[in-house]
Amino acid sequence: MLQSLAGSSCVRLVEQHRSAWCFTLLVLGYLLYLVFGAVVFSSVELPYEDLLRQELGKLKQRFLEEHACLSEQQLEQFLLRVLEASNYGVSVLSNASGNWNWDFTSSLFFASTVLSTTGYGHTVPLSDGGKAFCIIYSVIGIPFTLLFLTAVVQRIIVYVTRRPVLYFHIRWGFSKQIVAIIHAVVLGFITVSCFFLIPAAIFSVLEDDWNFLESFYFCFISLSTIGLGDYVPGEGYNQKFRELYKVGITCYLLLGLIAMLVVLETFCELHELKKFRKLFYVKKDKEEDQVHIMEHDQLSFSSISDQAASMKDDQKANEPFVTSQSPTSNDSSLNN
Repeated sequence: MLQSLAGSSCVRLVEQHRSAWCFTLLVLGYLLYLVFGAVVFSSVELPYEDLLRQELGKLKQRFLEEHACLSEQQLEQFLLRVLEASNYGVSVLSNASGNWNWDFTSSLFFASTVLSTTGYGHTVPLSDGGKAFCIIYSVIGIPFTLLFLTAVVQRIIVYVTRRPVLYFHIRWGFSKQIVAIIHAVVLGFITVSCFFLIPAAIFSVLEDDWNFLESFYFCFISLSTIGLGDYVPGEGYNQKFRELYKVGITCYLLLGLIAMLVVLETFCELHELKKFRKLFYVKKDKEEDQVHIMEHDQLSFSSISDQAASMKDDQKANEPFVTSQSPTSNDSSLNN
């Protein structure tokens, strides 16, 4: 008897604080995922780093033996200066090619990476004025970019996602949830093909020292806005049509970022994902909200209508790809 009561009380306790338990598990899972990534990266990359250090040490020692007139201190000072310049995007190996880091097309590419928060880090401002302008430009430009991308994605998703799903649901009578899932998978496959596989094949041809895996790696790192900067196109020796190439890469990054956001928004509108996300959200206490409204005497006609509208919006949010139009208006719009 006592065991059954204790079990029922534990079940009630878990159900009452279900959102808190799910959020705790989410935090623990995220921390474990971080630790897992650190362990894997360390175990995979540390041996390669050790081999590279040994190789550089041997090359340095051999160079000093072949050039006895050069001291180790002088060599280290020269290498330090070269590495410092390389961190600012100036390489002693590629200066003879005539490629400048701050011509118009390169600056346009840099501005796009800053506003999209990709930030490869291959080119950075050298002057104090450039650094100060970069701060001001980013403070204004990044929110402006978010607003721009949000507006573009919201307009595109109506024609790319919601109307096709409604068309198959109304015309063919398929389940809206099943159509939404199939549509999201197909849209994701098309996006991967058009913005990852095909561009990776193109980059592997245009970049002499890139294979397909490295090109695909660049596409993923760029469109996910990670921007490690270990692979940057258009920086090779005597790159043909470099200006046009840089402009094309800038357009590719913007279009690819929009496509990624459209796919993410499409998946986020799936009914199953909405239910899954709600497990980690804090639920509003409707009784407290009603008491709060009663105490402040806010039961006017306008507030009642607003509450009714919000309840309708909540009901529509629980269903995927629901628009504000009625089915009859949708039929007429589809017929047109």
